[in-house]
Amino acid sequence: MRFDGAQLEALAAVVEEGTFDAAARRLHVTPSAVSQRVKALEQHLGQVLVRRSRPCRATEAGSVLVRLAGQLRLLEDESLREVRRAGAPGPDAGDGPGAVRMAVAVNADSLSTWLPDALGGLPEGVHLDLRREDQDHSAELLRDGTVMAAVTADARAVQGCRARPLGSMRYLAVASPAYAARWFADGLGALDRAPLLTFNRKDALQQQFLRALGHGAAEPPVHYVPSSTAFVDLVGHGLGWGMVPDVTANALLAEGTLVELDPGRHLDVPLYWQHWKLRAPALDDLTRRVVVAAASALHRDA
Repeated sequence: MRFDGAQLEALAAVVEEGTFDAAARRLHVTPSAVSQRVKALEQHLGQVLVRRSRPCRATEAGSVLVRLAGQLRLLEDESLREVRRAGAPGPDAGDGPGAVRMAVAVNADSLSTWLPDALGGLPEGVHLDLRREDQDHSAELLRDGTVMAAVTADARAVQGCRARPLGSMRYLAVASPAYAARWFADGLGALDRAPLLTFNRKDALQQQFLRALGHGAAEPPVHYVPSSTAFVDLVGHGLGWGMVPDVTANALLAEGTLVELDPGRHLDVPLYWQHWKLRAPALDDLTRRVVVAAASALHRDA
């Protein structure tokens, strides 16, 4: 059987935008038209493809078709870029015909440390849609088809994707010297009650460190700071202790702005690059860039 392109695009827009109204604005049609296209596709296949929740979510079958819609869009954009390049050489403009937009999920710490080295100097006409998501959850965006690639902690390849190891991001438990002197002058026994920082409610790094030191049942005061830069700044200002990537912490440790809670102890988080199996020049180029940048910044297993 063949799929209707307009119906696939409507389904993908609903899942990616989260509502039928937002999908309609993106597609420049009415919400009724979007609804009719999605319903027609569901009737054609005999199953529900999108859960009408807030936000709308693809079903398992719907995720397969959202991914298909994205792959078709990427192939069309790539082909149009090649045709335009062959007929009228010159840079692509805007986000219109000939531009390739790639949605990528990435954790905040990678985005604030090593990943920018991979993204500088992207070819003209290649535009990114970066979705910030915790490395333990970013693979979900691949499963529902809303991104074509992701930096993830999941080594198991999502269906329809390839996974390759990037290396490990190393985290150190750090605090300001004044904070450490106040709470840990006599050792780390105060970890059960010493305030800590965490990125958001998905961030489990601090709890992993507590468990490693035998404080797994501890429920200390928590400050939520959903910004990598502000997180480090506030640790340095003594708001609490936190897990900071060593690529960021090392310079601050050397200058005395931060100190380690338990020198020599660290947490390594293995990262993987997962992407659609689809061969497309823009995606292949991005993959090469990510792998090279990760090799220079992340830790490799001995």
